[in-house]
Amino acid sequence: MISFKRWRRERTLARCRIPQTEFDAAISRLPLLAGLARQELDTLHDQASLLLADKSFSAAGGAEVERSVQLHIALQACLLTLHLDETSYRGWHEIILYPAEFLRPREEVDEAGVVHVGRDILAGESWHGGPLVLSIADVEASGQLDGFNVVIHEFAHKLDMLNGDANGFPPLHRGMNAADWARDFSAAYEDLCGQVDAGEDTLVDPYASTSPAEFFAVATEMFFEVPDLLIDTYPAVYAHLQQFYRQDPLARLGRPT
Repeated sequence: MISFKRWRRERTLARCRIPQTEFDAAISRLPLLAGLARQELDTLHDQASLLLADKSFSAAGGAEVERSVQLHIALQACLLTLHLDETSYRGWHEIILYPAEFLRPREEVDEAGVVHVGRDILAGESWHGGPLVLSIADVEASGQLDGFNVVIHEFAHKLDMLNGDANGFPPLHRGMNAADWARDFSAAYEDLCGQVDAGEDTLVDPYASTSPAEFFAVATEMFFEVPDLLIDTYPAVYAHLQQFYRQDPLARLGRPT
């Protein structure tokens, strides 16, 4: 007897599965997805179709929510969960799109108790239990294997938030060692912070030094976009992400170390 969950999944796919020609065309525009096996492409096809059926897309700042942009987001987001639970993006339902970078008000209190008000310019943002916000211009620039990927970055935050606020410590799989993860990520993060504080040039985006959560998201970007640079810079971090995502982009993309 078929379970309700499986019945609902199959019903959704029967109604909303991305047409094959549309899927193939979108894949061809994303070098990030090169080297995926046929079975992985089939899984990606299903997961991306389910994501598009589950999430609503809203426009802000005069944006136009085009189908090609939705596909661009869904395919890259589901690359992260290709070998994870299909429900990894549960608990939230909306993706908000701006045409380009957007402003977010910022308020900070310094050590003297003085409140400083400003605005940050963002390409993306993830809210715990709330929407995910993206710049269409930056979405379209993602997936080209140059190290920048706002989709992967923000969806990595969503995975990080599965066990609470984003802190660079997502729920690990059975068999993964939490103490080893904490030790190796902390060491890499502190090393990067030291280089940034010293004014040194770094292979890792200095933005990763702003918090452990941002370090995890930037490391995930590098893992999928420029795995050779990540494994050369922080091999232990690469190994942990390889276990976490159950993938090896370095081998898939044929990148030398």
